[in-house]
Amino acid sequence: MKEEILLEFEELEILRSKKRWKLYFVVMAEHPTEKDKWIMTTIPNENHGLIELKPNAENKVYFEPQNAIGANGLFVLDRDMPRNRRLKVRVFLRHSRDNIRNAGKLLTDVENALGDEAYGQVTNLLGRSNPWLVIGQEAVQKVGAILSNIKDRDFGMITMDEEFGPEFENQSELDRENKFSTGDARLVWSWATRKHVKEDLYT
Repeated sequence: MKEEILLEFEELEILRSKKRWKLYFVVMAEHPTEKDKWIMTTIPNENHGLIELKPNAENKVYFEPQNAIGANGLFVLDRDMPRNRRLKVRVFLRHSRDNIRNAGKLLTDVENALGDEAYGQVTNLLGRSNPWLVIGQEAVQKVGAILSNIKDRDFGMITMDEEFGPEFENQSELDRENKFSTGDARLVWSWATRKHVKEDLYT
């Protein structure tokens, strides 16, 4: 029986005065197969622009339709359950000062800044087709400082580390909530587990 884990964002609230926001996330997670590496990407990717929030939205974005049974939120990642049943994830929230944020350029800027601690960009990881930048484990602590040099507004970081313990046995999805490190935004996300029979490629 194969077990997978799924991460989705459900609700975002900006805890500042109402204005027009042009938002994007920078997501970092442990590499699914190489223990000494992490991967990072941006959401939305460059094909989907930015998350635009106008004043009449009351500074809130509902990624999951309200009062809709079985509805999904904003898909972030999907991967096999780690052997130790633990996964580390870091998420930054940014407000773009431009109308368009080139996701590919942001990853390239981080790659250039990290130098030998970056290992190139790959696609089709963790259930997403957009590019991921592979970085060394020690480089994770440097990403925040690199992002601060990009002239976008920084809402800070949230740590979404999860240990998939007994609480997931009785319910397959659990919601989490926290403020970003600046205290200027709040995010609700969900971790879900699912089991299914692994397909036999020879049948």
